[in-house]
Formats: sequence, structure tokens, C-alpha cells
Amino acid sequence: MTRIPELTPARLRELALPSLDDSADKEARGRVLIVGGSAENPGGLLLAAEAAMRAGAGKLQLATADSVASAVAIAVPEARVFAFRDAASEGLHPRAASDVAERADRVDALLIGPGLVDEDAAARLTRGVLKRITRPSVVLDAGGLAALREEPRALAHLEGRAVLTPHAGEMAQLLEMERDAVEADPEAAARRAAEAFGAVVALKGSETTIIAPDGRIFRYTGGGVGLATSGSGDVLGGIVTGLLARGADPLRAAAWGVYLHGEAGNALAERHGDVGFLARELPGEVPRILHRTSTGTG
Repeated sequence: MTRIPELTPARLRELALPSLDDSADKEARGRVLIVGGSAENPGGLLLAAEAAMRAGAGKLQLATADSVASAVAIAVPEARVFAFRDAASEGLHPRAASDVAERADRVDALLIGPGLVDEDAAARLTRGVLKRITRPSVVLDAGGLAALREEPRALAHLEGRAVLTPHAGEMAQLLEMERDAVEADPEAAARRAAEAFGAVVALKGSETTIIAPDGRIFRYTGGGVGLATSGSGDVLGGIVTGLLARGADPLRAAAWGVYLHGEAGNALAERHGDVGFLARELPGEVPRILHRTSTGTG
């Protein structure tokens, strides 16, 4: 078995994030668009949104179901919010994908998936957006991943500017294999997915494997059981997207995102116990850990 390099603070400093000087404005920190949320689960979008901002993104837009758009706008006053037709009521409007794509091609990083509970509608929307965009780096999570089952080359035109963040069950569906097989050899599954989809893959689990299509690979083993909680994956997707917006390449953003997410869980576990903390508490830990890791202090 390959000896996979562990993600440590020292290794992450070798993969340093793009620096921001004191004169950087919000444009320099990058623009994010997150597509997600539904009448059943607007919370996934909110978690990802805060996480992207806590990772340092400068400007935030959210695209969500019209049934929850007003509530989302109130909950996230930092964001510009626009609505598409709610799949849970009347189905996606025919212009939904083109409307989202028009906005997506003006941002630096795009996340699709958190809170999109109708898998078929999410897949249609994601495929429609992907075929229309050229500019942003892309993160697919949760509902957004389903788009790759029918169109595995949907990300090819982005030339590697994409990150996938599946857990073992989602990976099994993407690769049409059993979940037990993914869990038995996560490195092999992640490597196969990175090559098949032309994207960096962060295969989430008790240990997370991060691999690029060119074979560069890392593993994070420091997370605890407390991260196995509802909404935790939405936070990870948001962190990665925020780092992409700041100018990090996909492998760098995924590696740092996984580490920051895991260490945020560890910080909460120290204060509250191994389990029982909430996903909504994770983003608030990120800036301190990001500063400490980047500077080698604390």
C-alpha cells in the first residue's frame, strides 16, 4: 500500500495559501456563488455560506429555492441572494440553469449541492450550469455530485479546476460499486474518481483522502467522531470554496479545507466533549486555526 503523506501544519505551510496584504479589498479576496438550499433543507446552504466567508472569501452570492430565498437573505445579511423555482413545488424553471450559470461565470468559485435534497432536480440543474460556465473553479458536494453519474466528463472543460467532496456512500454511487469496497480501499476509490472526473477528490471519512488527477495525494487522520454530524459536510464544502475564491489551486484548497474542518472539530471537542457539538459551530473556529497554521504560531 502507498505511504500517503499526512497533512500537518508544516506540510500545509509548504502548500502555502496565496497571501493577502493589508491593502487587499473584498474583490481581491474573491467572489463565491453557492447554489443550494430547499424548502426541506435551507440550513445546508447557510452552513456552507458562513464557512466560505470564515475561510476568507470577500464577496458572497447565494442561489436558492424561491420558497426560502427571503428567509435566507435575512439569515445571511452578508450575501446577495437570488431565487430559482423551487423543485419541491412546481419543479425547476426551464431557465434556472442558464440564470445560475450567467451569475456563476462572474465569480471566482462556485459550490453546488448543499441542501439540494431532490437528487434528480439537483443533477439536472448542475449539468445545465456546468455546460454553460468557463470561468470559476467548482466544488460539487451532496446533490451536486449526482450530475456526474450520467455525464462523467461534465467537468472536463474546466481543465482540473474542480473539487469533489463525497463521503463513502456518494463515492460508491459515483463509481457504481459497493460502499464496503470504497471503505476497504479509499485510496483506490479516490484515485479512480480523480482520474475519471478530472477533479481533485476529497473522500470524506474517519480518515480523509485528498488526491489530484496527476496522482498527488495527502491524508488527514486527525478528525474525531464529532464531525460525523448533520451539516458537517456542508461546512467543509464552504471552506474549500472560500479558499478557491482567494486564489488557491484545487489541491491546495482541498488539503487546507480538510485540515481546517478537522481541526475545528477537534477544538470544539476539547471544549464540549467528543460528540454533541453542532456543525453550525465549526465555521467560527476556522479563522483562528487558519491564522495559527499559516503563521506557525500558537
